[in-house]
Amino acid sequence: MLYPNNSIDKLGFTEVKELIKAHCLSVMGQQMVDKIQVMSNYEQISKFLSQAHEFKNILQNDAALPIYNFFDIKYLANKARLEGAFLTEEEFYQVLASLTTVFAVIAYFNEREGQYPNLEALFEHLPIEKAIIKKIEQVIDPKGKIKPNASRELSDITSGIAKAEQDARRKIDQIFKSASGNGWTADGSLTIRDGRLCIPLLAENKRKLKGFIHDESASGQTVYMEPEEVFTLNNKIRDLEFERRREIVKILTALTNELRPYVPLLLSYHSLLTKLDFVRAKALFAIDIEGEMPQVINEAKLKLVNARHPLLFLNFKKEHKTVVPLNLQIDEHARVVVVSGPNAGGKSVCMKTVGLLQLMVQAGLLIPADEASVVGVFKQFFVDIGDDQSIESDLSTYSAHLSKMKHFVEQANGKSLILIDEFGTGTDPQFGGPIAEAVLESLNHKKVKGMVTTHYSNLKIFAGHTEGIENASMLFNNVEMKPLYILEVGKPGSSYAFEIAQKIGLPQQVLNLAKNKISAGQKNVDTLLVGLEREKKEILDTRVKLDKQQKQVDILLAENEKLKSYLEENKKVLIREAKDEAKNIILNANKLVENTIAEIKSSNADKEKTKDLRENLNRELQKNTVKTEVAKPAVTEDELKVGDWVKLVDSETTGQVIEIAKDNVIIAIGDLRTVAKKKRVQKVSKSVVPKEVRRSMNSHTGDIASFSPEIDVRGMRTEDALGAIERLFDRALMMGFGNLKILHGKGDGILRKMIRQYLKKYDQVDRLEDEHADRGGDGITYVYFK
Repeated sequence: MLYPNNSIDKLGFTEVKELIKAHCLSVMGQQMVDKIQVMSNYEQISKFLSQAHEFKNILQNDAALPIYNFFDIKYLANKARLEGAFLTEEEFYQVLASLTTVFAVIAYFNEREGQYPNLEALFEHLPIEKAIIKKIEQVIDPKGKIKPNASRELSDITSGIAKAEQDARRKIDQIFKSASGNGWTADGSLTIRDGRLCIPLLAENKRKLKGFIHDESASGQTVYMEPEEVFTLNNKIRDLEFERRREIVKILTALTNELRPYVPLLLSYHSLLTKLDFVRAKALFAIDIEGEMPQVINEAKLKLVNARHPLLFLNFKKEHKTVVPLNLQIDEHARVVVVSGPNAGGKSVCMKTVGLLQLMVQAGLLIPADEASVVGVFKQFFVDIGDDQSIESDLSTYSAHLSKMKHFVEQANGKSLILIDEFGTGTDPQFGGPIAEAVLESLNHKKVKGMVTTHYSNLKIFAGHTEGIENASMLFNNVEMKPLYILEVGKPGSSYAFEIAQKIGLPQQVLNLAKNKISAGQKNVDTLLVGLEREKKEILDTRVKLDKQQKQVDILLAENEKLKSYLEENKKVLIREAKDEAKNIILNANKLVENTIAEIKSSNADKEKTKDLRENLNRELQKNTVKTEVAKPAVTEDELKVGDWVKLVDSETTGQVIEIAKDNVIIAIGDLRTVAKKKRVQKVSKSVVPKEVRRSMNSHTGDIASFSPEIDVRGMRTEDALGAIERLFDRALMMGFGNLKILHGKGDGILRKMIRQYLKKYDQVDRLEDEHADRGGDGITYVYFK
């Protein structure tokens, strides 16, 4: 229930419906949009929201739904229902085109069974009766015209007409040629008069031919005659055409009779097409406003996260501006939020955003808010926005407000949402304030939920010490005297009356007079509020700064952990390899010693032989002696280049050079990057780098020569496509490429739009361009870097 009835218009819901109607393909869909109602049934709301969410997912991430034709099948079915009536060729074509769309849509969802359960429910148990299509296709051709061979009689009549027309043409050509040879004809060729093909004759020769004169020239010198023989043939053609029309009516009547038993099914198909058009329009509008599906609960409460007013969002979008998001929670602890602050600070827009988004959700529409938002169900909406004075009803502005307050107090309950703008205004503030406070207290006792905006100090104080009522204010930059449009819950806000008046340029003497006329208590309260606003602004700025710093710290810590983990793993691998190698050396040395001793024994201690065996043993053992390496000098700039493998001095860590900057080199170690002085690195050959390290580097950075700045994301889901593009974007920047080529296809243009919006947020992007029209046009995007 909405009170008053014009609340729909006041909150902007009527305008939302008009924007949705613009996306409809059919009049039936538009009529369904007109019938959108605010519901209070939790199951119905959840079903309608899920349908719109699933259709939005199809539009953004799946193949295009085969929706081509929407005609009013209901009208055609009701016409066919009447005995003796028949559908025309065009009407049968509309039935055929609509059923083709219906069956294609059902097949589309059957291929994706279980993926879109709420949309599948629209045609659950609806049979695909292809017999209807076959019957119509036997009679109607793809262009919507009756086939010449629809019946044997029609085929004979059509052949007869063609033959008679050919004979008539041949005959009149023959007569015209003869008359021209005799000099009887006037200048010109055969011409049409009264739908008949005639010969232009000079008036003095009109009796030299038998026939019927249909017309004459303005001067009377030329007459237009249809020869007698041709007249007879043309009459025959006309008779045949009447027969053809009668036969067509006979065929269409018979086809309509065959269609009549299927009328109930046609009405079901009509219902499906109408609902599809309706849900499609809702989904397209959701894409326009970047709408999401919030969590819906069967309780009278709400929590909006990064919410925006949809109409304001669309207007700002045209001007390339952004809307400051709203974050608000209304529940049992903070039932009524009292919003204060300066004029033009955004109080009314904030309240209208809450009201409009709540109406949209309860009407089954997605809303421009984070999907983490939680929206409940309210049974009643009470709205007091704007001036509703009425000359006819003899109501002043304040009387109109009081009339609404009376209704609110009497009818509202714990499942009601109230929205009151400029609470208590319209009369003497000395009396309007207390009355407003009493109304607010009464509403609070009834556990109602909602928002009110006000400038009254007594309401701010009342909200501050009353359980269930919460103060909130619109933040204001009191240095630049500009609103920030950010809602801050917990403290009231100043109206900044004197500050704004001073900025506008009201004379100082007037301001001083005004300040002297207000009470000391009120002056202290307003000064305190201004101070609180300043402190809140400083705290907000500090918090934002700290959040940024914390994020940087978290990133550095994560990188440090990755590097530590990599070094630990590298150390373990080297130790394991060293142990294996040492073990092999010892085994080989033992075998060599044993073999040497055995040979000495077998040679019966021959001195020369023994000497040779000992020398051979020493040579073999010296091969495994660890030699002390002399530290190589630091590499020079000429020696080192991008792509070289290097080792950090005093460390076994190896990596690949990806950039050289003066005395520093940037080294890639796995998926980590580090900076080192040139004198701290040694150039090494690729062969000494462990295979694990080389494989890791290849998988993360790849070879520049094999890198291609081109990607094909056609058929991919939006999230997957953006992820792949981001990875390619990072590698292209790292390797110094100037541009990227992204193949995304055309389709409905949704994927292209999402990709381009995503890329525009990067400072490194200079511009985005379409491919040449001959080579793909707007199905391909070129990204150029700065």
